[in-house]
Amino acid sequence: MNNSICPVPLNQRPLNEFNNIRDSWVISWPLLEKNIFYTKLAYSWVITIPVSLLISYGSNYLKNNILFLTLISLAASLFFPMLLLSRQWLSWIYIYKRLNSENIEYEETGWYDGQVWEKPVDWRAKDLLIAQYQVKPILDHLKIVIIKLTAVIFVSLLIIILLIN
Repeated sequence: MNNSICPVPLNQRPLNEFNNIRDSWVISWPLLEKNIFYTKLAYSWVITIPVSLLISYGSNYLKNNILFLTLISLAASLFFPMLLLSRQWLSWIYIYKRLNSENIEYEETGWYDGQVWEKPVDWRAKDLLIAQYQVKPILDHLKIVIIKLTAVIFVSLLIIILLIN
């Protein structure tokens, strides 16, 4: 990259943003092996169960019904992994769009003076390859996991509602 012809600050260039997101803690989880990724999601769920149990225990109805207390706490604690997945999805979709774009929108001074710079052909080709072969599979995987977790949450809530009635 020739820095003399590119007015876009280094930290706002799509390729550098991609490298930064790969190095971040939670956002980089989808890059891990699938079993490690799922283990981290499971840990995030297990860690929130005690908090969910504590909050649910505040209800007089649930305090006297251990089965419902447990089921509702387990279902409610699934929202934290969903929150993490949503954050990952938003970050990766942002990078995907920036890599696919023909232009780079950037801030010169940080005072919201939005500028647009057209990517050179060689940058565009490299960015498209990264978007299609590295970022798109991550988005596809996250989409499947989010759909499955949403289904688990809805089935859990449906079971709870059916048991209550």
